[in-house]
Amino acid sequence: MNLIASPFESIEHAVIWLLIVFSVATWGLALLKGVQFARLKGQDKKFHKQFWAASSLDSAAELAQTRPGAAARVALAGYAAIQQAPEGTQAADLSQAINHQDRLERALRQQIVRERRSLETGLAILASIGSTSPFIGLFGTVWGIMSALKGISAAGSASLETVAGPIGAALVATGVGIAVAVPAVLVYNYYLRRLKLTAADLDDFAHDFYSLAQKNAFRVLLHPVLNKSGATTAGQKVKEAS
Repeated sequence: MNLIASPFESIEHAVIWLLIVFSVATWGLALLKGVQFARLKGQDKKFHKQFWAASSLDSAAELAQTRPGAAARVALAGYAAIQQAPEGTQAADLSQAINHQDRLERALRQQIVRERRSLETGLAILASIGSTSPFIGLFGTVWGIMSALKGISAAGSASLETVAGPIGAALVATGVGIAVAVPAVLVYNYYLRRLKLTAADLDDFAHDFYSLAQKNAFRVLLHPVLNKSGATTAGQKVKEAS
């Protein structure tokens, strides 16, 4: 069975090449998700350290605007929900008239959902590869056995030498399917757990942010950095959260 010289000579060959493509996709996604989670962990760790070192909730607003990471984006959504216009000015839109407590809770929850969706990218592909690869390999095996039996019938001989070769070659597809499915399932389960741990960390941070905002009566003054460079972004996030 020469897959390189004749990759599409038979259905069996095509199935094996499809499984090879699945395997490449699995290891590619494993590498990309590993980089994504490692980078996010480092970003959130730095943000948490600087955030909790700030003197007040107002003074930590600049970090949410300038630092990358999921936790920073959750904090930024929270600041956008409870920001208060300076004294002597009126609210820019109706979103400012909504109860700040409800708006903060909704904004934090929606931002965590957005972060989960971003981290879930690619996991459905891994789950599909892990669940379908054995059956695709089995399909190639069944087709190969059918072709082998036709060849044996045409040869008019049922000796072991005649049967073992074609049948053994047909069984390769099932083995390849299992070999592709096992890593895909393991990678999927590993990153699903990483996703749940990251989401749990974001939930904990959101609860802490909510407690700090409650201490500040669910209102913070617009930070100077937000006023100069991030007023538009903050306003957009308020509207989205509302």
